[in-house]
Amino acid sequence: DPALTRPGRFDRRVPVELPDLKGREAILQVHAKKIKIAEDVDFNKVARMASGASGAELANIVNEAALRAVRHGRRTVGQEDLEESVEAVIAGQKKKNSSVTNKEKLIVSYHEVGHALVMALQKESEPVQKITIVPRTMGALGYTMQRPEEEKYLNKKDEMLADLVSFFGGRAAEVKFNSVTTGASNDIERATAIARAMVTQYGMSDEFGLIGLESITNRYLDGRAVMNCAETTAAKVDEVVMKMLKEAYAKAVTYIRENMDILDEAAEFLIQRETITGKEFMEIFNKYKNPVEESDKNVSETDENDAETPGPEVKTDSEIKTEEENTSTYNTGYAQWVEDDDDEE
Repeated sequence: DPALTRPGRFDRRVPVELPDLKGREAILQVHAKKIKIAEDVDFNKVARMASGASGAELANIVNEAALRAVRHGRRTVGQEDLEESVEAVIAGQKKKNSSVTNKEKLIVSYHEVGHALVMALQKESEPVQKITIVPRTMGALGYTMQRPEEEKYLNKKDEMLADLVSFFGGRAAEVKFNSVTTGASNDIERATAIARAMVTQYGMSDEFGLIGLESITNRYLDGRAVMNCAETTAAKVDEVVMKMLKEAYAKAVTYIRENMDILDEAAEFLIQRETITGKEFMEIFNKYKNPVEESDKNVSETDENDAETPGPEVKTDSEIKTEEENTSTYNTGYAQWVEDDDDEE
């Protein structure tokens, strides 16, 4: 084709960004035309849950929902099928024959409730939608699921600092057992990436101020960060990042220690049910806390149908992020072991 060989043919760049909320909703509706959909399906709600998903992943979500409906003997795909398929595509399928011990299940339960508790105590955090300790095939033994209240393309400093504390909520909850596990590996990795970006790219540190110390290369390929400073400055950056992370962890530990009664009751409830909704968690939370505005904000708008009740169910930065990263649905997950980190992402 002469059009492919003419001069300047490949000079034009056409970047294809991930779809926003309206785009995801429209893509879901396009693929849903191929299957029988129940009349009460809310594609907007599913699109919010699938924040950051690509077009191919959205197509896979619809396909997984159709397969799930067939397996359960239904003639139409319902809301529950689509919501479960979102988690299946992003976090993996449920492990049918999991060999997790009761002791490990207890630790995972406290870990995930720790995330949810810290999120509920911070007004800057997004509402909790679901907490689960059902293992998934991508390596997570459990996770806490958030759903953004609105589309965001910018993050405030206070929100990012709150995210750091939330990431460490799981590790902080493990103080209950006077030991720590490898389950927080992915949380630590993502918290470190956010803290480093705040210092080197966003000018959010008092020590360095408004100076760009890091740049992103191959933005649409590997997105690798390159330091633009001397080695001594890079060492100082590490010190500032470590300070931020230590302060965030200390704050998370304080939240946990001051609310251990909520942690104990919610963790016990989670062990019994394996999957609970954000509303169920907040009912426990509000038994001990006055239901002020900050608490009410953290109640997910979803009802108990957001998860199958008893029985197994299911739950990651360096520039002004695309909508995918800014409103990530799956914020915190308990890694099975360190080697599983790549699979979780």
